[in-house]
Amino acid sequence: MSSLHRVVVRGGGLAAATLLAAGCGYGGVASASSHPDLQNGQTLFSATCGSCHTLQAAGTSGTIGPNLDNAFAADRQQGYPDSTIENVVIDQIRLGSGPIATYTTKNKFTPQTQMPADLLTGQNAIDVAAYVASVAGISGYTHPVNLASLGTNGPAIFKSSGCAGCHTLAAASSTGTIGPNLDQLAAKLTLAIVVRQVTNGGAIMPPFKGKLTAAQIQAVASYVLSVAGKKK
Repeated sequence: MSSLHRVVVRGGGLAAATLLAAGCGYGGVASASSHPDLQNGQTLFSATCGSCHTLQAAGTSGTIGPNLDNAFAADRQQGYPDSTIENVVIDQIRLGSGPIATYTTKNKFTPQTQMPADLLTGQNAIDVAAYVASVAGISGYTHPVNLASLGTNGPAIFKSSGCAGCHTLAAASSTGTIGPNLDQLAAKLTLAIVVRQVTNGGAIMPPFKGKLTAAQIQAVASYVLSVAGKKK
């Protein structure tokens, strides 16, 4: 089954998710003796996944990928065990996805950004999957950050739109390693370069055109330029 057909459906339940994962996954968790470290899983989730996903227990509010509380809330209500959720999550980590979509409202699907395969591997992938399975959807459905409510507050946009989870920027106290270190790139950055990158994305960075207004993109780009490389 192609990853092009993988969908995370709000309220759809694991019956759909497991069916999609079956036949194209790697058999879920390696073994019962893998002894997942939930603390390590939480740390890795916050550093690697939180910029894209909302997960209330981890304090993350990413809107680039599916809201994991909403993806599994119905499954909690139906009594699915953590082990089943864990297997679905680890398959998703290992496989990544092509273009995916999240069911929102009024029978519409919202396109989401592609997730790279093997973003985490080995025991780290198992730890993150186990952590997500232990907390996702426990408190029911959650709501993502309303980016429009941030106005043109550059620091708030940088933190809440997922930039901080992917990039290191000392002034923002962010230490993300998925994307380039903005402090190290400071000498090469111009307003036009940053605006273009935020607008159109590139490599695994998603485009923010349509998620942020032109004024918000300008604001966060100006903020990055004003602080990058200036705090040791």
